[in-house]
Amino acid sequence: MHQVVGIGEVLWDVFPDGPRFGGAPANFSCSTSELSRGSARALMVSAVGDDELGRKAIESLKQRGVDISVVQTNPHSTGKVDVQLDDSGSASYQFAEDSAWDHLQWNDELSRVAAACDAVCFGTLGQRREQSRQTIRRFVNSTPESALRILDVNLREPFDDDAIIRQSLGLANVLKLNDDELLRLARLDGLTGGDVDLMQQLAQQHQLRYVALTRGDEGAVIVSEDAVSELPGIPTEVADTVGAGDAFTAAITLGLLAGHDIDTVNRNAIAVASYVCSQPGATMKFPDHLMKS
Repeated sequence: MHQVVGIGEVLWDVFPDGPRFGGAPANFSCSTSELSRGSARALMVSAVGDDELGRKAIESLKQRGVDISVVQTNPHSTGKVDVQLDDSGSASYQFAEDSAWDHLQWNDELSRVAAACDAVCFGTLGQRREQSRQTIRRFVNSTPESALRILDVNLREPFDDDAIIRQSLGLANVLKLNDDELLRLARLDGLTGGDVDLMQQLAQQHQLRYVALTRGDEGAVIVSEDAVSELPGIPTEVADTVGAGDAFTAAITLGLLAGHDIDTVNRNAIAVASYVCSQPGATMKFPDHLMKS
């Protein structure tokens, strides 16, 4: 059984109609657990507060089949983010400062989990504070050389530091990003060209096995060393887009671990993300035809 880890922020997305469980790595772990239907062990590496939201976060992870054995509890408040949705369902975010996940500590348990890891997904937001940044980097560096080290860029102002982006690219061997993030990384590296050209240049410059680009309702592109998969989106009535990218990342992770070709990986991931867009919130049950993507 593959061991797949999401590491970084656990938080509550506070929508106009109330709070929903979230955080990109937590969404990733929940979607991995749901989509794998027991064929992978999904773990969460993060920290919550000793408070009601922290206890609810732990319960939410457990209900979705995520292993919470290394989720830490500390004196800081469980993370929250205020979410606003525009008329198209796209979200904007305002994050609470100095949350429990900013204080993730390295320990022997994390060392053991990292050593047995087949894939880890980490982002830039989870590294906004020095403590969690050092722990996340140490964890990723401690995974086997064969493991997928997936960087979900996840730029969120004002926590979108160029130095953290560069350092994270140095840790990763898989990169997942959206249109805006692709342009940001291209500017950072002084790259020019179309989307596929930019992705291939990023892959070569940072020794990446795969680069995946989500394009919203226009589909997605995955580039590998010797292939390109560029597929259209699936027409969807959007409830909101929260968590769609994280579910896409979960689907490509499971597909790559299963050894599928990148067209199959991409097609399944687009279908998963489309379904998430059709449902409210970031984590959910998936219909049978999307399982084991």
